[in-house]
Amino acid sequence: MRVRDLLLLVLLMTTSAMPRSAAAQAGRVIGIVRDSLTHEPVPFASVLLVGTDRGMLTGDDGRFDISTAKPFTAVEVSAMGFTTKRMPLKAGRSNRVTIDVVPTGVILNEVVAKPKKEHYSKKNNPAVAFMEKIRATMDINDPRSRENYNYRKYERITFALNNFHVADSATGDDGGFLIKQFPWMTEHLDVSEVSGNPILNVITREKASEIYYRKNPESEKEIIEGFKTGGLDDLVDQESLQKAYEDVLREVDVYQNDITILQNRFVSPLSRIAPDFYKFYLTDTVTIDMTRCVELTFVPHNPASMGFTGRFYVIEGDSTMFIKRLELHAPHDINLNFIDNMLIRQDYDRAPDGTRLKTRDDLILEASVIPGIQGLYARRNTVYSNHSFAPPADEKLFSMKSPSRTLPEAGSRDEAFWETRRLAKISKSEKSVNLLMARLRSNKVYYWSEKTLRVLVGGYIHTAPKSKFDIGPVNTFVSYNDLEGLRLKAGGMTTANLSRRWFARGYGAYGFKDHKWKYKGELEYSFRDKKYHSREFPVHSLRATHLYDIDMLGQNFVATNPDNIFLSLRRKKDTQITYHRISSLEYILELENNFSFEAKLQNERQYATRDMTFIDGNGTIFPHYTLNTLTLKLRYAPGEKFFQGKSSRRPINLDAPVFTLAHTVAPRGMSGNRYTLNKTEASFSKRFWFSAFGYTDVIIKGAHVWSRVPYPNLIIPNSNLSYIIQPEAFALLNPMEFINDTYAMWDVTYWANGAILNNIPLLKRLKLREAFSFRGFFGRLSERNNPAFNPELFRFPEIAHTQRMNPRTPYMEVGVGVDNILRILRVDYVWRLTYRHAPDACLGGIRIAAHFSF
Repeated sequence: MRVRDLLLLVLLMTTSAMPRSAAAQAGRVIGIVRDSLTHEPVPFASVLLVGTDRGMLTGDDGRFDISTAKPFTAVEVSAMGFTTKRMPLKAGRSNRVTIDVVPTGVILNEVVAKPKKEHYSKKNNPAVAFMEKIRATMDINDPRSRENYNYRKYERITFALNNFHVADSATGDDGGFLIKQFPWMTEHLDVSEVSGNPILNVITREKASEIYYRKNPESEKEIIEGFKTGGLDDLVDQESLQKAYEDVLREVDVYQNDITILQNRFVSPLSRIAPDFYKFYLTDTVTIDMTRCVELTFVPHNPASMGFTGRFYVIEGDSTMFIKRLELHAPHDINLNFIDNMLIRQDYDRAPDGTRLKTRDDLILEASVIPGIQGLYARRNTVYSNHSFAPPADEKLFSMKSPSRTLPEAGSRDEAFWETRRLAKISKSEKSVNLLMARLRSNKVYYWSEKTLRVLVGGYIHTAPKSKFDIGPVNTFVSYNDLEGLRLKAGGMTTANLSRRWFARGYGAYGFKDHKWKYKGELEYSFRDKKYHSREFPVHSLRATHLYDIDMLGQNFVATNPDNIFLSLRRKKDTQITYHRISSLEYILELENNFSFEAKLQNERQYATRDMTFIDGNGTIFPHYTLNTLTLKLRYAPGEKFFQGKSSRRPINLDAPVFTLAHTVAPRGMSGNRYTLNKTEASFSKRFWFSAFGYTDVIIKGAHVWSRVPYPNLIIPNSNLSYIIQPEAFALLNPMEFINDTYAMWDVTYWANGAILNNIPLLKRLKLREAFSFRGFFGRLSERNNPAFNPELFRFPEIAHTQRMNPRTPYMEVGVGVDNILRILRVDYVWRLTYRHAPDACLGGIRIAAHFSF
């Protein structure tokens, strides 16, 4: 489960018991804007509820739908080529209107826009030329064109329950279940900046920092001076959650070709492809902060694509095309999950030398995880000040390996600090979320619901308020496989409340079919003090491990535990399992720049089973064999962001490249080694984006065994027998179907983000998306490791039906799928392209996966 899946799970669990209701005194206006002469719809007209800041652009069909709890008196419509019209309305009720606007000729640089059905063209279009001028001059006033650029930054992230149902004595509305249970909640209500609806803040996070940028050599560092959290999100690791929030709710740079937000790529209205992706209109001249500005409006050609509707406000007559303000909105029909409304607003000031200085970056979202369930409100309010182009007092900060550093006192700042560094006014509701949560937790039903949610999200059960031992992971307590039958497992780990440097973890498991106990024990010494558990980044430790358990040869689960209950349902019986006993000692060093080094000494003894035998070419039966190895591993992932769990790490995104290189050696004769092992492995993975047209996840691996070894130590391609899609695993390959000593593998998945389905009139309403996968590998087994030519090697087990690969014919499988079914499900059909006549070959089938994404 990736971090965005985890965030959506938290939001779903916190809102699933809260029915959505209309806010008191809410008003709604639904209608269409038409040409008064032709009665044709007027697309992209500006519609504003007078007396509020609530407004929108009509769609390409001229329709609009606006809701607000603020009082309004009329609706005002303006559009290029038409006279502005105001129509009186009544607040507190639904209004369905048809607004006919009167056409007029509008002269723009000698080009006359006639009031007829739109035939948009970018050729000789003054609005497109205006946008091109902005793009051509964007580097002139870029602050990062200076040698140094420093500024102060204040960021506040808020999550709330949107359109919160409150009591209304005038109508006799009692406010619904929550207000009846917790009438004091009305003391914590706030108002949405987008819709004016009442909201209940449940999470508030504040951060105060200094940003330092150097052009040559280019480097940017952040010093976090203050950090404050409150509310519901103390369920999980705070540092990881902050990284996740900042990744999902990124700061927007409209001057880039792509705008990354909500873990998607939107085409910027200043992109190289913007003239082909957007329609541009010069719509008005307005005053922004006492400065006359030209209003440039833009909308995507296809409202379902990953683009924005919005406006630039450019200082009138300015040769540098200085943008004073910009506003971006998500189109109503965009293929974007959960988001009902999105507003991005940025303000800029001009330095004395003309450099643009961003002073505010405000992002507001209104979302619905499930229709009919309480909606959500999110806001990232960022304010910038103290802009400077002088070098920092201490230039050594650019030598930091990490892009940011948190001061030791950052988490314990008093209110006096925040009064001076809080650059945006904070509401009473935002400041009181901790009081709100304390009052909620005094209720037993809520208290135990939150306890359950904490276990589901974190995977472990605390044994005390300041737990010294946590029980888990809970998703491995029960599972099933063909060797053990029903498997029950219980385990846990110590925490930093017992010792900040010494840690232990382990488990015990029992199989009801093989009637065997399995176990694992681990003792770790950390050279760094830990906040809660031993896996916290960065790790610098010595770790000793001893285990006895099953080994599923040819099934290496890289994204989950092998005894995950959801993988218990399989497409075929699997008894290609051995028992193994491992004792190991590891040294692990992780650096803050995401470079790591591991050295591991390991003693492993593999035990034969009825189906997985160790018989050499002379017919000698071995009940077990032992191998003592040394493994050195290097890993580098510049810019990697991940969510830190107690047992593993989940990527926040896959944008960062990941390189690994490992070598394992086992000299023959050392401590009883019957064989010499020399094995080298390398891998690369990265996500590649194609702007709004989706992205591709690429994984490449290679390995070579340089010595003669028995089959368990050769390269066995990773098979996936479950019906759940697993990364780096082949859905139609059987375990040990191929065994090689040279291997090159690829796993490529293209997520098209609706590039095809968004253009099909009926299907685009379902917001389905395409997924295409192509996996395969080349392999070769040399005579050196072929048991047919070397009787001292173990024969391949008969049950595996192992076949020798043709070095020129790769194994390949391809999948075509539909993603975003019901916004959570991916369904693929997978075909096997080669080696289709192999014994017991699986030729094709349906595979599924839960895939939460925006």
